[in-house]
Amino acid sequence: MRLPKLPKYSLRILLGLAVTALLLANAIRFIDIGLIERLELISYDTRVKLTMPGGVDPRIVIVDLDEKSLAEIGRWPWGRDRMAELVHKLFERHQIAVLGFDVLFAEPDVSSGLDKLRALEKGKLHDVPGFKAELDKIAPSLDHDGLFAAAIAKHPVVLSVNFEFSQSKGDMRNAGVLPPPALTAGDLFGRTFSSLQGYKFIGNLPQLQAQAAGGGHFNAEPEVDGVIRRAPLLVKHGGDYYESLSLAMARLLAGSPPLIPVLPPEANPSGYDAIESLRFAKVSIPVGENVAALIPFRGRQRSYQYVSATDILNDRLPPEALQGTIVLVGTTAAGLFDLRSTPVDTVYPGVEIHANLIAGMLDNTIKQSPPYALAIEVVMLFLIGLILSFVLPRLDPVIGSIAVIVTLALIIGSNLYIWSQNIVWPLASPVLLAIFIYGINMTYGFFVERRAKKQISGLFGQYIPPELVDEMTEDPSSVSMEGESRELTVLFSDVRGFTTISEGLDPQALSQLMNAYLTPMTRAIHKQRGTIDKYMGDAIMAFWGAPLHDKNHVDNALAAAMEMIYLLEKLGPEFRARGWPELRIGVGLNTGPMNVGNMGSEFRRAYTVMGDAVNLGSRLESLTKNYGVDILVGETTMQAASNMLFRQLDRVRVKGKDEPVTIYEPMGRLNRVSQEL
Repeated sequence: MRLPKLPKYSLRILLGLAVTALLLANAIRFIDIGLIERLELISYDTRVKLTMPGGVDPRIVIVDLDEKSLAEIGRWPWGRDRMAELVHKLFERHQIAVLGFDVLFAEPDVSSGLDKLRALEKGKLHDVPGFKAELDKIAPSLDHDGLFAAAIAKHPVVLSVNFEFSQSKGDMRNAGVLPPPALTAGDLFGRTFSSLQGYKFIGNLPQLQAQAAGGGHFNAEPEVDGVIRRAPLLVKHGGDYYESLSLAMARLLAGSPPLIPVLPPEANPSGYDAIESLRFAKVSIPVGENVAALIPFRGRQRSYQYVSATDILNDRLPPEALQGTIVLVGTTAAGLFDLRSTPVDTVYPGVEIHANLIAGMLDNTIKQSPPYALAIEVVMLFLIGLILSFVLPRLDPVIGSIAVIVTLALIIGSNLYIWSQNIVWPLASPVLLAIFIYGINMTYGFFVERRAKKQISGLFGQYIPPELVDEMTEDPSSVSMEGESRELTVLFSDVRGFTTISEGLDPQALSQLMNAYLTPMTRAIHKQRGTIDKYMGDAIMAFWGAPLHDKNHVDNALAAAMEMIYLLEKLGPEFRARGWPELRIGVGLNTGPMNVGNMGSEFRRAYTVMGDAVNLGSRLESLTKNYGVDILVGETTMQAASNMLFRQLDRVRVKGKDEPVTIYEPMGRLNRVSQEL
């Protein structure tokens, strides 16, 4: 039993839908295709680079503990008296607005030797007259931590804290103290939020943190490829939530308003909710998983004014140079290890990450990846996959290429427009899907259809008209080489008296005559969508209705036969001028069921027709000379023809058939023959 053929394009449609299903499964996290995640990160980085505003933001200044400062003042850490001097000069000489330290002060400063002097005062020098009094007099100037704490207490200063997110470092101990939390467990109405868990921390000395206006962590967790694209604004520790350095500074600049988490309207049944955004004053910060915000990079490194710390300490800048600015103290010195990998630079100062976040909070330009982004991705993949899978196989390669280019332009254009509205939608997966489906269709067309078209052209190119070859190659599946039974119309033609003609011509002249005769006859058959079966010397065998189905095969065969007679009459003067005899032919046509297909032996095969109806067509051709007519057709052909006038000639018993058959001569189209005829 033969299996039914798959409809045209089925394989390409199924492959397109399979790729669509694969990417949908990845989108909903049923499977994990790491390549797509990495491509999405690359597409995100590309959009960041293409849309960065650039320039230098004058509102934020970075006081850099750079190589120059370390060379002039000494290696880090510096004495806290120097840090106190830096604070005083920034606020009192330069009149800055807010100061944040991207460095830690977890250990006491013993560089002044005060602790050793106290030990001497209690020991060997205890009985030295006046030593204790003099020591008490100079002790405040030697208490560097106290000097630094006093400087911090007078001004809006934010200190840093560093959390450790791994439990594996069991030997790590907490150092220093934490600042007050931004949100307590009580502020969250008993609800638990998905956030990074800080197990250990390194803070600042209690006396320093107690005098600071605030504190915030400087953690920024890299993604799977080691690149930092987002920073957690809240970190959980001991049930409370601690804000980032950038958030603490932005809130302090706004007057320290309360931090308000925007919660989902209903609690998650799993017990873990996701904070949608954080608000204070007029600022709204969209956050995603782990209360992390996408970093709004202004540009490559040094998108903010850098000032060497030693230049501040040595009064090398005019007082008004930093007036009213937000200042971050950080480092670009390679030895202090605060260089990160980001989408805009592989080596990027960590302090600029905080600067970017502060600027984004002030301008409300922090982008969000909303919870419905997954739904958008699923809908886009479904629509793109469905439309392209069904449409592309039906399009010409050039039109298909244009359609895919337009599709990609719409995907990328709409994505960039949404990006300009500070919303991040997935881009890699829909672009990848469109390219994959396009690649499947082009590859299939090149390797599979091209081979099928080449086979068809090689097999039928010499026997059927080029336009039929084109039709067949457009849909190779419609052409079957296997034997089958169809109702067809067959034509046989033969030159009368050809033996006598051939004997009167030399071989070269005979060859030229046959070419001059067979060429227009073949054109007439091809013009009417006929298939040349074979040339048998001067005879021609052709049929209609295969390999392509032709519902008008009878009319087309009759039109071809009558045009052959007409063309032969037009060849008469040319033949006479060349000294050739005029030719007369007889044409026999018959319609009926025939076996058609690729037939022959293991040595040679040909696409041909066989059957009683074929034999009758041959017999009709041989009868034309007996009745003195050019064309004879069988009864089936006469009955199936439309708009044709026939003359019944006789009923004859032909060789090979017991029953007599009626034979007819076509006289012409009913709308063209005269009334007298």
